[in-house]
Amino acid sequence: MIIKHVAMRSPRKSSFGDLARYLSNPKDTSERVGTIRISHCHSDELTDATLEIMATQACNTRARGDKTYHLIISFRAGEYLPDDVLAAIEDRVCTGLGFADHQRVSVVHHDTDNLHIHLAINKIHPSRLTMHEPYLAYRIMADLCEAIELDYQLAPDHHQTRKRGAASRAEDMERAAGIESLQGWIKRECLPQLQRAASWTALHDVLHSHGLRLCERGNGFIIQNSDGLAVKASSVSRDLSKVKLVTRLGAFQTPVQPPGGANAARTYQRQPLPSKIDTSGLYARYKAEQQHQASLRTAALRAAREQRNRAIDLAKTKARLKRSAIKILGSGRLTKKLLYAQTHQTLLAELATAQERYQRERGAISELHRPCEWQEWLQQQAKAGDKEALLALRANLAWQALNGNIVTGKKRYNDISIKRPDHVTKKGTLIYRKADATIRDDGDKLRIATDANMEGLIAALKMASQRYGQTLTVAGSETFKENIAQAAAVAKLTVRFDDPILERRRLALLSSQHQKDTSTNRAPHTRR
Repeated sequence: MIIKHVAMRSPRKSSFGDLARYLSNPKDTSERVGTIRISHCHSDELTDATLEIMATQACNTRARGDKTYHLIISFRAGEYLPDDVLAAIEDRVCTGLGFADHQRVSVVHHDTDNLHIHLAINKIHPSRLTMHEPYLAYRIMADLCEAIELDYQLAPDHHQTRKRGAASRAEDMERAAGIESLQGWIKRECLPQLQRAASWTALHDVLHSHGLRLCERGNGFIIQNSDGLAVKASSVSRDLSKVKLVTRLGAFQTPVQPPGGANAARTYQRQPLPSKIDTSGLYARYKAEQQHQASLRTAALRAAREQRNRAIDLAKTKARLKRSAIKILGSGRLTKKLLYAQTHQTLLAELATAQERYQRERGAISELHRPCEWQEWLQQQAKAGDKEALLALRANLAWQALNGNIVTGKKRYNDISIKRPDHVTKKGTLIYRKADATIRDDGDKLRIATDANMEGLIAALKMASQRYGQTLTVAGSETFKENIAQAAAVAKLTVRFDDPILERRRLALLSSQHQKDTSTNRAPHTRR
């Protein structure tokens, strides 16, 4: 379990309404938004509660910081808790941070491999109208996580903050976009050599061979490549901080050679993160499509801009002709004055209409040809049926297998012949909705949601038999195994379970079902 505070870089741009709309937006995915919970508001409707919270924030005119606290509570892959437990955990976290009486909106999201809760908390107290900022929140969060993991028997995580600032942001960017950062590339390519360097000359030679250069900046060092992209040396490793390097190597010596050159064995390129498979072909496709979308966006924006300019020129020409006609009229001075004013108002209205139309078209064009990150593009391609993109998502070195209520098999015959999944996660898990049941497919096994009904379990068994054949392996709770056996018997599916106990239970249920059907068919019919 992990609790993370998502801070806004600029408090001026913070908006509780925008955050609430983002959290509650399904984004064309039925699995994204789960339970929405509103606390300490007069209204139970999200729109009304959002307006109420924003009105409360507006009552505090002295606070200059961010008045909204965005918190994420995330659980390990495979940990799925009922709504009442999630609500209890949410209340406990908010109480620990000092937000027990504060207004908040929480939304459960299911669209990733990790169940997580987003909390939008109003930092302005609803009655005192003072702003609360938790002191040393990361320590409180770590203690809360450890206690909750112990109480609810969750898998323990490491809660001590190991990386902060730029180091943490670079890793967040890599996870979100799937693209290797300069900081991450330096760590993977040459950090051990830099740590072993015994002199400034040796350290500069290592950097030069990788197209890099160490420079002084302020009170520390930066590592810069030939394109001017730079990172703090201490963000790569604390061993590269100015204090430690000067202590180990002596007074700083400026490198003689510029970064790069013919001696650079490898240089940093904006490429996908290291993977188990070669993604160079996919990445070339991605770059070509992004360039094509950019050219289409540029052409469409140019056409919209030209259309706006033509509309403006036409409106000005019409106004000029009207003024010329008014000028030669034989009417009185007051009449001409009124006609001139009316012409001017008409011109302003037409100019505003042209500008508004252009703004709408520009927004639609930007949305239609919106650039997407590498990871997002892979998800889109995988959802459309691209198997190569799906393999690239699943080849991530940080991939974790599904656990929980599982149906799988030792043999694999073919893929599930279904048109397309509801959603594809960043780790390549396909999410299907079959008979009101959520089924997750990571390529090796199927995970069925705990709230699946009998129809959903039957659909899952049919999907599993289509992929793995008639012999299936079932793992999970005893209740789930019993329900699976009942589903197989009720639907009279030609499947077998490799667990002998579960197989005997299926046969017993099937026999009971057969006897019931036989007795029903042999029952005498009443003659009238």
